[in-house]
Amino acid sequence: MGDERQELLARKAAGGDKAALDELLALLRPQVLRRCARFLPCFEDAEEACQDALLQVARTIERFEGRSMFSTWLYVVVANSARQTYRTLKRRAVEEAHEAPPLDRPDPRTTSVIAGSRLDFLDALERLEARRPDLVAPIVLRDVCQLDYAEIAEHLGVPVGTVKSRIHQGRTDLREYLVA
Repeated sequence: MGDERQELLARKAAGGDKAALDELLALLRPQVLRRCARFLPCFEDAEEACQDALLQVARTIERFEGRSMFSTWLYVVVANSARQTYRTLKRRAVEEAHEAPPLDRPDPRTTSVIAGSRLDFLDALERLEARRPDLVAPIVLRDVCQLDYAEIAEHLGVPVGTVKSRIHQGRTDLREYLVA
């Protein structure tokens, strides 16, 4: 029932219904925050990515054409937002490290296996994106968002075989980055 309501609100919002957009954003917030937390181990960072993702939904909802399910479109927005938040935080941390003494905030890589592995995964995705950007979206949609191959193919506009091939190649490349 919730998914049907979400899809209906998304179609209305895409058509310019402001009340539907407001209701949709309120409905989405908890699930968007959970999805952002899959990427970002620090709750405050996940909240920042969540806000950015919801803002992106509000700004670009008219681009949702209904060719795929809204939830698939949303996965992409959330994944991109979380990854962009991570890049911004990483860049900010590097800049601050050059300007000020180190903060007392511990590095999640050394304090939590789960948090550290998420950050290592995000770093590996960045390295993969620099070399093969076409492999990143299929990996994120399959391994993080847990979409099936057909949904990914529909969203990316490529055959299922291409999706499977890109996921296989992307995982192979990511393994190299994660062990290095």
